[in-house]
Amino acid sequence: MAVKIRLKRMGQKKAPFYRVVVADSRAPRDGRFIEEIGYYNPLVKPAEVKINEEQALKWMLDGAKPSDTVRNLFSDAGLMEKFHNAKLQK
Repeated sequence: MAVKIRLKRMGQKKAPFYRVVVADSRAPRDGRFIEEIGYYNPLVKPAEVKINEEQALKWMLDGAKPSDTVRNLFSDAGLMEKFHNAKLQK
């Protein structure tokens, strides 16, 4: 089973709000997921991002691949650097 860390769209029409979830890559975008690890609100300035870093690192070390957008959010939060450092220490 290929596991992805990606965004699940929530909110109303023209008012998106996203949850950062860990899901099977075959599951629909807004469908079944394994675990919710944060959220992203692009409508406020600056964009509001809340991620449980401990859970995100655990999933990435277990082999979950973040989507391109989630990878950018993780990089801005400094999470990708922590992931690479933890991976080097293994």
